[in-house]
Amino acid sequence: MPQSPLPGYPYAVDLGTWYSATADKIASQLRRVPVLSDALAPGRGHAVHLAVVLEPFLGFILDGSKRIESRFSMVKVPPFRAVHEGDLLLLKEVSGPIVAATLATEVWCYGALTPSTRAELRDRFGRDLRDDVPGFWESRESARYATLIRLGPVATLPTPLDCPKTDRRGWVVLRARSHQLNLFG
Repeated sequence: MPQSPLPGYPYAVDLGTWYSATADKIASQLRRVPVLSDALAPGRGHAVHLAVVLEPFLGFILDGSKRIESRFSMVKVPPFRAVHEGDLLLLKEVSGPIVAATLATEVWCYGALTPSTRAELRDRFGRDLRDDVPGFWESRESARYATLIRLGPVATLPTPLDCPKTDRRGWVVLRARSHQLNLFG
């Protein structure tokens, strides 16, 4: 059996290689939305993330009623401290294709969550999280870390894009942020 390119994920596909081979196809689909295609431009320094989004939340993002995406976890895994303002998010259906893209316009990371922190998050962000879905907060009670991402305008892809992701990660950094200073662009 071939070795996985990602330690700890025995059946993971090297999505970085897939992204490199597919970046032009993604960019051509995003050309109609300049702010999104600009985020893909070389030298911009923005990261590109793949976010796997469950229903009904993906539908809420697409209809504009969910304006903040959230990820809660027991350990520090992406997107915790990995996503930043201006990064491009590719939105993927669970067991399906990439259907849309957006930018992270604001990001908040919380560690050592407590009941009072959760209550603050619920009061401050609940509506934009679409926390009216039954069990939303109950399913996140044991999480120790939270990442909240305000979403910019969402563009659906004219043609959904197949992605070979097969592992259980809900978030993948496809292209890391570049910290190089571009003097000529």
